[in-house]
Amino acid sequence: MADNHSFDVVSEINQVEMHNAVTQAQHECAVRYDFKGTKAAIEYNKKDEVLTITADHKGQLETVIQVLKEKMAKRGVAVNALVRGDVEEASHDSVREKVTIHSGIDTDDARKIVKDVKQMKIKVQAQIMDDKVRITAKKIDDLQAVIAHLKENGPRYPLQFVNFT
Repeated sequence: MADNHSFDVVSEINQVEMHNAVTQAQHECAVRYDFKGTKAAIEYNKKDEVLTITADHKGQLETVIQVLKEKMAKRGVAVNALVRGDVEEASHDSVREKVTIHSGIDTDDARKIVKDVKQMKIKVQAQIMDDKVRITAKKIDDLQAVIAHLKENGPRYPLQFVNFT
């Protein structure tokens, strides 16, 4: 039996499922009656993890984003991983919005997580490792308490708990 148990706190999404959700949303935008003859479209840059959503007006833009969110939810991709940008005017009287997909834990948020864990007053160690936080303890119950606390009080973007040993 190991002396110490640990897990990593990360923030990432399943890239394959995200691609499938975007593809389904693009297909729905292409065939939906209320989008026929409009500029409603979704472009996905996988490398930069950026979605460019184009529509005729802001109302239609919101509808396209709602379609994307529905497809993401059906495929098990966290909807709150989307970070919306500013709506900007595009060519030919259309609007565009760049939506980024959040991945990794920011340094400031990692510090907040470590601080929150230390304030819990249980015997665990937390350390920042690049874009993840490693939590170590002697008791598995302590680690489960930390997971429950972070699910309740963590940042607004999705967190996953991986490499549980």
